[in-house]
Amino acid sequence: MRNYFTFAGYDSTEAGIYITGSGVYNAPARAYEEITIPGRNGLIIGNEKRLENLELVYPAYIYANFAENMRAARSFLLSQVGYQRLEDTYYPDEFRLAYYAGGLDVEPTRQRDAGNFEITFQCKPERYLKSGQETEEFNNRVAVALNPTLFDARPLIRVYGTGTASIEHNGQPIGSITVKTNPYEYIDIDSDIMECFHGVDPCNRYVEMTDFEFPVFHPGETDIYFNFTKMEITPRWWQL
Repeated sequence: MRNYFTFAGYDSTEAGIYITGSGVYNAPARAYEEITIPGRNGLIIGNEKRLENLELVYPAYIYANFAENMRAARSFLLSQVGYQRLEDTYYPDEFRLAYYAGGLDVEPTRQRDAGNFEITFQCKPERYLKSGQETEEFNNRVAVALNPTLFDARPLIRVYGTGTASIEHNGQPIGSITVKTNPYEYIDIDSDIMECFHGVDPCNRYVEMTDFEFPVFHPGETDIYFNFTKMEITPRWWQL
């Protein structure tokens, strides 16, 4: 099987590009604050949970129609701005958010009908599970989220109507959400960007959370007991 990638919806095979996966198994570094204390051996590390971006390099090759395919690849890759969805056939059930870090250093064959080169992306550290992008609807006053990974997920929660939700992890209370009277059918609570909104309208003033903390789904089971009309959850599971 020849492997390939998809970036911003563009399949690399459309430009005749195939890849090898020597870089797809790498993991990002964790950013630690290193503190030196005079007279004390070793370094003290701060409580830092942030992961660094990861540089992902695909060794790539084109078998045929090299000049035409290379032109198409350059045009597409260099036309994309900002983070886009990146998938490959090595991890068919996952995707990354990445931007193209270009350019291209190409080694064509002597006949110039094929060539080898590297394609470099800068990726956010998460490998998102496609299953975690599926939205589940709850209207029976209890929502259950089972995080299959070892990492806290930051969900998108859509609540209909007003009311309160109590959040428990493994049976222990960890927070609550209250949505006050508002003019909207629903409000989205996005724990990734830490904003509440309806479409383009900001809605933070209508939502209260325990200690101003947006909900996260820890590994294992999270239960949400609510009296809203309805709740929809996109959990956004991820791993490294």
